[in-house]
Amino acid sequence: MYRRLSFSFVLFALVALPLYGADSSRSWSFAVSGDSRNCGDVVMPAIAADALKHNVAFYWHLGDLRAIYGPDEDFVQERSREGKPTDLAEYEKDAWDDFIANQIKPWGETPVFLGIGNHETTPPKNRAAFIEHFHQYLDRPEIKEQRLKDNPKAIQPKTYFHWMRDGIDFIYLDNATGSDFETAQMQWIQGVLDRDRKDDAIHTIVVGMHEALPQSISANHSMNESPMGIETGTRVYHMLLSMQNDAHKMVYVLASHSHYFMDGIFNTEYWRTNGGVLPGWIVGTAGAERYPLPPDAHNAKAAKANVYGYLVATVNPEGKAPGTIEFKFEELQEDSIPQDVVQRFTKPFIHGCFVGNRRNIPIQ
Repeated sequence: MYRRLSFSFVLFALVALPLYGADSSRSWSFAVSGDSRNCGDVVMPAIAADALKHNVAFYWHLGDLRAIYGPDEDFVQERSREGKPTDLAEYEKDAWDDFIANQIKPWGETPVFLGIGNHETTPPKNRAAFIEHFHQYLDRPEIKEQRLKDNPKAIQPKTYFHWMRDGIDFIYLDNATGSDFETAQMQWIQGVLDRDRKDDAIHTIVVGMHEALPQSISANHSMNESPMGIETGTRVYHMLLSMQNDAHKMVYVLASHSHYFMDGIFNTEYWRTNGGVLPGWIVGTAGAERYPLPPDAHNAKAAKANVYGYLVATVNPEGKAPGTIEFKFEELQEDSIPQDVVQRFTKPFIHGCFVGNRRNIPIQ
């Protein structure tokens, strides 16, 4: 009787396993976007509410949580509604807690994976402060388990990390300062990709970062901004290209930093003649001041300026190979903002975030 009961329990446990590592052919989805400063406390709750309708397994933020160099407009508005002035020192102290309260909590129990952007290293903030403040997100169980599996001595979390799910390696790279990848990170990503190359269970690689890799359509606001950014970013691009072409893994590259949506960011003359074009997206559309599209945006598959929204990624769409991911941009409208958010910030402020909060001059 004891043996039968034990077998039944084991069978139930196997059937009840979570999606992590369970069925690599099963369809599921996740959400991704970045750049939620300025009006992010208004837009991010709407992203969460809409994405949760898609039953997303997690949300991935690609950096630039709050402006830091000066108070975000939504922060000022909320304090003004409370009859309080906005003091810069107080803002700098409270900005990240404001992000957690207004932009992470709307996700409820849905896991949030948090990337670092350049505004997270704007003084008085820095990487060490970011790791300390967001330790629980950088040390999520999935990340910690993978980090210790890679290196048992890697006790503390870093701003670059990866985790695996259903044959997909999700990798976040840190180019928050200097627009480049520093030496230790370059060694780390090489090791991660070398292991993925040899692992038949890994069929897909999704790489997220804040600034786009060099020579994209968004080159004017990317890793092209520094010589080391060009050098290290180009090396990483070729690593990923080799994973796609030689190791026959599916590769997808995600970034934000530029505050618009674009699909097909690497369809440039440079990459068409220097190895090949990787699938790439920019989705800096979570509330930050919106930018006009760059001159070569017509070469992208799709591009939209002056929009808010996020990518919903469907893994294993029907009729596609296991590990295939389809990305769709979900644009939010003014009436997408949850009513409790409208009440807190007022309709005129919400309207201002949609008709304003934009830069009219392209970034040079």
